[in-house]
Amino acid sequence: MEKPIPLPSHIHYELLMQLLERQTLPVAYGDPHLRSQVSELIIILRKALSQQRQLEEECRRVHLTVDYRWSLNDSANPRES
Repeated sequence: MEKPIPLPSHIHYELLMQLLERQTLPVAYGDPHLRSQVSELIIILRKALSQQRQLEEECRRVHLTVDYRWSLNDSANPRES
C-alpha cells in the first residue's frame, strides 16, 4: 500500500481568505495600491485552493489517499477524503 499524500487542510486556505477579506481588505481599502495587493493575494489563494482540488482529483483518479494536515508537527490528523 502506498503512503497517503499529505496536503494542507482546506480550512487553512479558507481562514486566510476570510481574514484578508473581512479584516485586511477593509483597512487597506483607502489606499488603492494596498487594496490591489490584498485583492491579488486573495485571488492567488483561491487559485491555490483550486489547484489543490485538481491535485486531489488526480490523486483519487490514481487511487492515492489524501492525508489532510492541520500542522507540520502532527501526522495523525483527521482525514477529509
